[in-house]
Amino acid sequence: MTDMTDLSTPSIRRFHPSDAGVRLVCFPHAGGAASYFFPVSRQLSPVADVLAVQYPGRQERRKEPCVDSVTSLADILAEELLEWADRPLAFFGHSMGSLVAFEVARRLRQKDIELVALFASGRAAPSLSRDEGVHRRDDAGLLDRVKELGGTSGGLLEDPDVVAMLLPAIRNDYFAVETYRLTPGEPLNCPLVVLTGDADPMVTVDEAQGWRDFTTGHFELHAYRGGHFYLDTHAASVLERIRTHLTA
Repeated sequence: MTDMTDLSTPSIRRFHPSDAGVRLVCFPHAGGAASYFFPVSRQLSPVADVLAVQYPGRQERRKEPCVDSVTSLADILAEELLEWADRPLAFFGHSMGSLVAFEVARRLRQKDIELVALFASGRAAPSLSRDEGVHRRDDAGLLDRVKELGGTSGGLLEDPDVVAMLLPAIRNDYFAVETYRLTPGEPLNCPLVVLTGDADPMVTVDEAQGWRDFTTGHFELHAYRGGHFYLDTHAASVLERIRTHLTA
């Protein structure tokens, strides 16, 4: 059963509360939800208190308006995460979640809160914007993109009721990502670990390498065989890499 009783802040879901010495905050991909990280929480709870972010406009928050700006969403989440900063924080973001995590990390650093580590997955460096116009496609075109990338059970996307529920958040998130533009600022100072699929249509390995410019701390890049949701296939390896960094 999913434990969602600890909802002291609107956006945070804490499936497996842990007294570990570090908190790992997980930021979902476009159209994604906190529940995507339930297995991560279960596996890493011995070494981290895993917090999964639930963006407005999905699952139990589906009646709330979506936030269509990465920076506005980061403003909201940074304020909420101040309440969880009584332990060291590490961030993991996938795709859109990498951008949101990065922007939240910048805001927390302005308040003298430096991350233990930032794990950025499935996303080009923040300076490399790519507007493919996905948010301007009709519903069928938007669904085609989602199916192309994977990460959502194909059966779910054949259910009209599920599609009607998912599409507004997906379109909103693509708009947020495709209109995002980096505001110049100081680089982070934390370790930055970038993870990517070597056949990801959303980001090349060279574009992922561009994250190197966004920290003065330790940087490393790991490319896995696979596409945008390479981490579903390589979950064990990815989790072990995160575990190693958090316990170092």
